[in-house]
Amino acid sequence: MFHVAIIMDGNGRWASQRSLPRLAGHREGAEALRRTVQAAPGLGVTDLTVYAFSSDNWSRPVSEVNGLMRLLARFLPAETSRCLENGVRVSAIGRRDRLPGPVLRALDAIEFQTRAQQRLHLRVALDYSSRDRIRAGDLAPDVDLMIRTAGEQRLSDFLLWEAAYAEFHFTQRLWPDFQGADLAAAVADFNRRQRRFGGLPAGYCGIHA
Repeated sequence: MFHVAIIMDGNGRWASQRSLPRLAGHREGAEALRRTVQAAPGLGVTDLTVYAFSSDNWSRPVSEVNGLMRLLARFLPAETSRCLENGVRVSAIGRRDRLPGPVLRALDAIEFQTRAQQRLHLRVALDYSSRDRIRAGDLAPDVDLMIRTAGEQRLSDFLLWEAAYAEFHFTQRLWPDFQGADLAAAVADFNRRQRRFGGLPAGYCGIHA
C-alpha cells in the first residue's frame, strides 16, 4: 500500500492572480483533483487522502463556504461514473453532522456506489480536524508521502498521527495548476529518499550510533 496525502492549497491565490472570485479557484481545484485521481494509480498510489475542508474553514465568509458546499454537492455525483470506470472507491473522513443535506446525500451515494472498487481508495477530508479524530480514535492508514501545494510548509491539523513517519514534499505550484506530472515528480522524489523509521541504513557498520 502506498498512501499519498495532499493539502490542496492555493485556490484563492490562483483566483486572485486572475482577478476572479475565489469560487473560480475552487472550481479549478476540483479539476486538479480529477487529474490527480486519474494519475495516481499509474504511479503506484493505492490510497489518496485530500484535505478538502477543515473544521476551521467554517470561519471563512459565509458566501465562500456556501459556494464550496454547492460545488461539492455537484462534484461528487458527477464523478461517480468516472470512479466506477476507473476502480476508485470514495469515502469521507471528518464530521458529518454539520454538513448541508445535499452534500451529505451526495457523500452517502458515492460511498455506497463505489464501495467495492479496489484500484484506488480516495478519502476526502471534510469538516476535518486531526486533533478531533485522534481524540475519537478514528484514524486513517499511515501516510507515506505528504504533499502540500502553494509554498506552504505546515500540516494545518491534517493527519497528524498518520503522518508521523511520512516524507514531505512541498511545491510552489498552486493547487488549480497541479498536474499529473507534479504528482509524478513528488513520487519520484519520494522514491529517491531512504526511509529509516528511527533506525539506521541497511548495512550500516559505523562505530557510532
